[in-house]
Order: sequence, then C-alpha cells, then structure tokens
Amino acid sequence: MPRPRTDMTIDTLAQRSGISARNIRSYQSQGLLPAPTVTGRTGYYDDGHLGRLRLITRLQERGFSLAGIGELLRAWEERRSLGEVLGFEEALTAPWSDEVPETVSVEELAERFPEAVHDPGLALRAIELGLIEPAGEAFRVPSPSLLQTGAELVAVGVPLAVTQDEVAALRADMARIATRFVGLFERYVWAPFVEAGMPPDQLAAVTDALRRLRPLAEVAVRATLAPAMEEATATSTAAQVNNLSIRRSEEVGA
Repeated sequence: MPRPRTDMTIDTLAQRSGISARNIRSYQSQGLLPAPTVTGRTGYYDDGHLGRLRLITRLQERGFSLAGIGELLRAWEERRSLGEVLGFEEALTAPWSDEVPETVSVEELAERFPEAVHDPGLALRAIELGLIEPAGEAFRVPSPSLLQTGAELVAVGVPLAVTQDEVAALRADMARIATRFVGLFERYVWAPFVEAGMPPDQLAAVTDALRRLRPLAEVAVRATLAPAMEEATATSTAAQVNNLSIRRSEEVGA
C-alpha cells in the first residue's frame, strides 16, 4: 500500500481529493475538517484529512446534507479522540489500489486494439466500461494494468468484443467477492462494536481490522484463483486431447 502522506499543501490535498481548495477552506470554517498543521506560514495536511474529505464526499453522494454530516462527525468526536476518528476514516475511505492512471493517445490505442479502428462501437463500449476516459485529444486510462491485460488477450487472438465481455463479467464476480468480504467485517467486527455501544477504547481495534482486511482479500483471491486455473487448464487439455483422439478414430474408420 502507498505510504501515508503527512506533508500535503492545500493545493495538493485538493488535487488528491478532487475537492477545490475553496471548499476545503469552507469545510474547515464549518468545523467539518480539522485545521492543518502550520509550519512557518504554510498549512500542511495528512492522510487523515484526505480520509475525512472522502468520507464527506461519500456521505453527500448518499444524500446527507453538510449540516447532517457535521452532526454525525461531532457525535463521533465527542466520544473519541480526533486522531482515532481520522484514523478510522482514513482506513474506511482510502483507495484500495495505488495504481497510477495514464494518458494514451488515439494512435497508441489503435495500435493496441486495431479492431476498434473499424468498429467505433468497441471504443464506445470501452468508455462505458470505464476502461478509457476521453481527455481532450487523448484518453485517460484509470487502470493501465487492466488495459494491458486486454491488449495481451487481443494479441493472442481473443476478439476485442469478447475481451470487453470478460471485463464486465469479472467485475460482477469481483463485486460478489467484495460483498462477501465486507460482509465478514460487518458481521463479526462492526456489528459487535455497534452493539457494545461503540466504546472508544475499541475503535483502534476496529480500524486495525479494517486495514488488515484489504491485503487479506487480495491474497485470498490470488491463492484460490491459482489452483482453479490449474484445474481448469488440465480439464480443458484432457478434453481437447480426447476430442482429437475421437476425431482421428472417426477419420480412420471412414
């Protein structure tokens, strides 16, 4: 995971959070965001502040007003130290991937995916799937590794349309897996914490459990995918050899 940032200026924080510096200052004045650490005449923010901004954004997306968010945050802070609250918010809202988006030209995409040159519908679907995003005369790629995987599949002969279908199917599979892992946290960590009255001395343990869940989910997926791929490959190979044997026997008999 990326190392925590503790030296962000307001402009850096605005860039990483997607929230304007003006709104960040407004959140501070409303008591929604703690003040930065001031060194000299410059205020510096850390990942706790970034987590708070991401939490505010998510709550707004779910219909919470800023006043309602303020009440919620004050309720937390009355019963817990600010450091614990920010630590929990950071763990809750931190991105699960440190992959850096890239920008690619139309020419680069055409070279990797020549089918899309003759079928604009494939390019439109790539945009719908979020694989690429228009960025002026080029395209922003949120996940370069996923795009490269698609390019490798196309290079070995898998049609681009089929590759896109697989991306959609994989996302559905991953959503189910993610829901199950989050469900484990909710049932065995969060629910007991809430039922106990959300005691302040247990928040650090809850935060630690949430942070540990991240690598555990990824490791579990990799560990179970490897033997599944081995078994599927062996089964497919055996079936193909059997089919070839039958075909040759039929040809000899004919």
